[in-house]
Amino acid sequence: MTDNDLTDRKFYRAGEETRFAEGGPERTPQQAHPAYKLAFRDTDFLLRDELRPVRFQLELLKPEMLLDEARVGSTLVMYGSARIPSPAQAEARLAAARDGDDYDRKVAERLAEKAKYYEEAYRLARLVSEKGIIENGLRQFVVTTGGGPSIMEAGNRGASDAGSESIGLNIVLPHEQAPNPYVTPYLSFQFHYFALRKMHFLLRARAVAVFPGGFGTFDEFFELITLVQTGKMKPMPIILFGKEFWERVVNFEALAEEGVISKGDLDLITWCETAEEAWKCISDFYEIKDPTAD
Repeated sequence: MTDNDLTDRKFYRAGEETRFAEGGPERTPQQAHPAYKLAFRDTDFLLRDELRPVRFQLELLKPEMLLDEARVGSTLVMYGSARIPSPAQAEARLAAARDGDDYDRKVAERLAEKAKYYEEAYRLARLVSEKGIIENGLRQFVVTTGGGPSIMEAGNRGASDAGSESIGLNIVLPHEQAPNPYVTPYLSFQFHYFALRKMHFLLRARAVAVFPGGFGTFDEFFELITLVQTGKMKPMPIILFGKEFWERVVNFEALAEEGVISKGDLDLITWCETAEEAWKCISDFYEIKDPTAD
């Protein structure tokens, strides 16, 4: 482009301006002071409390732009515990707990019983990813997890073994937390704000599979079902794996009997135990013709 080209922009881009600002050899006291930094290059300024609304916007915008560029149309979100072991890990944990107290042995046994859900999460992610559904040029039902271990790892691993990309939405925690190795690197995001992370879980979600889990899984599941129950969000398949677990820790029928929810609200949940049952729920809901069928 030349200076007299009508299609060329007349203002320099921010990256070019940054190079101009930082490229000069002269470093006066004024230039060396933080006040002189370009605002968008001043990390200390961006981290001030007053800039929280700007950080909200950045955490909303960055993943949204990158997912658009990756042609992600919709997602299959998978929630679940970060503690449920794979079958191989379950055996090791049981062996390690044999010398512990009764509580440790009981916990190890219960987690080992739930190791089957690691397998089902893997199988569901692989099954859906192998469908390779594309609509309007966009990839549909891209597997999305919290990016961590256990059930999350199983989901990303299943997609990876199917030769597909998958999304991981990690959160900064006081203890070390890294993405599991099966998340597609350019679809691996890190969040400071739980609220913005939760938004990105649901903005593209067209189905959600919820496996046994703890506080985090409860938080995500109950917020989702509340959004649908109140009409804030349109209905979608909300699939719960592990009816025995869920009915032991949450008495859904009692909530209806106490009148704090409607009996019909229980129909928002679909119970499943296998990946095939979950996919049938999703495909029936959206009337999807199986692209891999003969």
